[in-house]
Amino acid sequence: MPTSVADAPRYSLVVPIFNEEAVLPVLLRRLDTLLDSLDAPAEVIIVDDGSRDTGSIVAAARARDDSRYRYLALSRNFGHQIAITAGLDVARGEAVIIMDADLQDPPEVVLELVAKWREGYDIVCAQRVSRVGETRLKLWTAGLFYRALRLLTPVDIPAHVGDFRLVDRKAVEAFRAMPERDRFVRGMFGWMGFRHVAVPYRREARAAGRTSYGWSKMVRLALDGIVSFSDAPLRLALWLGSIVSVCSLAYGAGVLWQAVHNATYVAGWASTVVLLSLLSGVNLLMTGVVGLYVGRIHAEVKNRPLYLVGRSVGFDDREDVVRPLLRGPAAPARLGAG
Repeated sequence: MPTSVADAPRYSLVVPIFNEEAVLPVLLRRLDTLLDSLDAPAEVIIVDDGSRDTGSIVAAARARDDSRYRYLALSRNFGHQIAITAGLDVARGEAVIIMDADLQDPPEVVLELVAKWREGYDIVCAQRVSRVGETRLKLWTAGLFYRALRLLTPVDIPAHVGDFRLVDRKAVEAFRAMPERDRFVRGMFGWMGFRHVAVPYRREARAAGRTSYGWSKMVRLALDGIVSFSDAPLRLALWLGSIVSVCSLAYGAGVLWQAVHNATYVAGWASTVVLLSLLSGVNLLMTGVVGLYVGRIHAEVKNRPLYLVGRSVGFDDREDVVRPLLRGPAAPARLGAG
C-alpha cells in the first residue's frame, strides 16, 4: 500500500533521469514491485536532470498519484553526478539507494543490498561481474580506468563498481558535508572509509532507448576521478619536466665540449626542430595539467550553488527542496514548486 507522506521512510531510492521516456514505464512497474517487497516504508526520488522528452510528465504524474514517489526537476542539465547529489540532499531514509533509470541496474538487486546493510555495513556497493550488451572497447577502457584509478589515487574504489549502491544515513550526511563542485560520487564514498562490502550482480543491457552518456562524458568522469583524488598528474609533470631539463643540459654540455675542442660536425635543422618540438610539447602539457587544477580552484571559489531546483512534486513544500542548497555563506533564494 502507498505510504503517507507524513510517514518517515526507512529506505530512499534516488533515481536520476535524463531523456528516459522509453524505459520509464517499465522502470516504474519494477519499482512498484520492489517497494512492495521491502520490509519497511520507502520513497523513490526521481531526479530529472533537465530532460527534454515526455519522461518528465510521466514521472511528475506518478509523484502526484502515488505518495511513495517524489519528483525533483533541476532547472537545467547539471550532469549525472550533480543529479545524484540533489537526490541525496533531499532523501530522508535511514538507507539511501542510488541506481540508474535504464534498468541496467536491476531494482531486484536492491533487496540483496538491503540484506548486507542489515548485517551492519555502512556502504554496500553493487559490483558488476558481467556487462551485457557492451563492446569490447568499452569493457577494455573501463578496466583500464579502474587500474589507473587504483594506481594513481589512495582512495579504495573497488573495480567494476559504479554508482549503484546503498548508503547508510551517516555516510549520506558525510557526503552532504563535502562541498566540491567537480564530483566523482563513487570516489567520495570510497574516501570516507566507512565499513563497506560489494554485492556481485549481472549488469543487464538497456531495457529501451539509447544512452546519453557518451564517450566525452565518460572521459570527463575519468578525469574528475583522477584529478579530484590525486596530485599524480602534477607530480608526473614535475618529473617529466625534470627529465627533459636534464636531457637538455646534457645535450648542451655535449655541444659546448665540441665547440671547445674545435670538433667539426655537420649542423642540421632536423635535430633543432625535434628538440624545439619536444620542449614545446612538454611545456604545453605541463601548462595544461597545472591549468586543469587551477580551473577547478576557480570554479570552487565562485561559490555558486551546485544546482537549482526548477520544480518539485510530492515533497509537501519542504524547505530543503523548494530552495536551492548553496554550499557557502550566500543566502538561498526561494524557487517555485508544484
